[in-house]
Amino acid sequence: MAQTIRALHLKGWSPATSTNYSFREDEGQIWVSRSGVDKSNFLSTDFITVDPKGNANGEFVGVKPSAETLIHCVIYALFPETKVILHSHGVYPIVATAKSESVIAFEGYEVQKGFAGQTTHEGRVEIPVFENTQDMIEFADTLRKNASRFDCHSFIMRKHGTYAWGTSLFEAKRHLETLDYLCQCDYMLK
Repeated sequence: MAQTIRALHLKGWSPATSTNYSFREDEGQIWVSRSGVDKSNFLSTDFITVDPKGNANGEFVGVKPSAETLIHCVIYALFPETKVILHSHGVYPIVATAKSESVIAFEGYEVQKGFAGQTTHEGRVEIPVFENTQDMIEFADTLRKNASRFDCHSFIMRKHGTYAWGTSLFEAKRHLETLDYLCQCDYMLK
């Protein structure tokens, strides 16, 4: 996981100390990236444990988790099969949200099949777009209300970044890369 985070940084998807990442053990313990860590040097020791409400627990009580930890906790609660969540600040998805409504849609791209459950390029896939906010309690409620919209295991916060998740690191990374690729193609066509 730490190696993947460093690789995402090399792509330019986690500028400064932005972005956050998490994984959930089979027993249910959530591990999330600490706040303020340079992702180019991210190590496995830069993860801390949190409870289902996003508060640092165990030996990490008092350590500051990412400000957006509650988002991770809500995704794990909504989709119990989820094991990994990746939050990126890739440029193309962010730019795509600047003028979009509440959804970004793609049709006819072979890579749409990168999203779990998509078996053809012939359909339409929709990625929800939500307004950026610093109020994580309110945003957590927004996620709960929109759970049925997450067919592609991802969403974008307008002018902020992408969240993608999966049942493994490989699947979460595939979802993140699929969305970024589709946004990049769409941008180039426009």
